Amino acid sequence: MRQTHLLLTGRIERNIFLIRGQKVMLDVNLAELYRVETKTLKRAVRRNQERFPRDFMFELTGQEYAALRYHFGPLKRGEHTKYLPYAFTEQGVAMLSSVLRSSRAVQVNIEIMRAFVKLREILATHKDLARKLEELENKYDEQFRVIFEAIRQLMVNEEKPKRRIGF
Repeated sequence: MRQTHLLLTGRIERNIFLIRGQKVMLDVNLAELYRVETKTLKRAVRRNQERFPRDFMFELTGQEYAALRYHFGPLKRGEHTKYLPYAFTEQGVAMLSSVLRSSRAVQVNIEIMRAFVKLREILATHKDLARKLEELENKYDEQFRVIFEAIRQLMVNEEKPKRRIGF
C-alpha cells in the first residue's frame, strides 16, 4: 500500500504544470488518475459548470495547447484531441471530488491535495532559506561575500524546476 501511495504521489507531481502563473493539472491526466475517460470527466464538469469558476478551472488556448504538444513531442496516432483541454487549479481538483463520486475519485483527490501541499512547502522552504541567507549576508562584512554568492548560486541551481514543461 505504501509503495502504491508513493508511486501515485510521484505520478501526480509530474502532472502538475505551471500555466498562466498557476499550478494546474490537465483533464487528460486527471481522467487517467481517476480511471475514467476524459470525455466523461469533461461531461461531468459541463453538467456542473456553476461549481467551476474561472479560478478553479479554465480551458487552454490553442497556443498553450500547442506549446504543451511541442514540449512533449509529436503525438502518436490516436493520442490527439479535437477539443482543448481543461486545466484545473488545486481548488478545481478538490471540487472534482463532489462531481465524480466514486471512491477512487475521493482517494485520488486526497493524494492530489497532498502533492499540492508538498509543492507549497518546498517553495516556502526555498523562500525562507533565501531570506535567512540575506539576513546573514547583511550581518557579516565583505570577507564573506564570496561565500554567500557561492551559496546563492547553489540555491539557484536547486530551485530550477524539474518539470518537463515551462511556461
